[in-house]
Amino acid sequence: MSDKPIEEMTFEQAMAELEAVVDQLDRGDVALDESIKLYELGIKLKNHCDFKLKNAEIKHGPLLKK
Repeated sequence: MSDKPIEEMTFEQAMAELEAVVDQLDRGDVALDESIKLYELGIKLKNHCDFKLKNAEIKHGPLLKK
């Protein structure tokens, strides 16, 4: 996992981190405490991705709807 703060990540970086979190949770070999931390990290990454997408839609919305 990256040491880069989530707020500084690009959409692609955050999505890659989110996929890594999901993979770890899917394996099911993580202790409960670590699973909770990973879940919380996943929520933060998802929210960051949502923010980036909404920001792009606001800036470029008319172009994306064509």
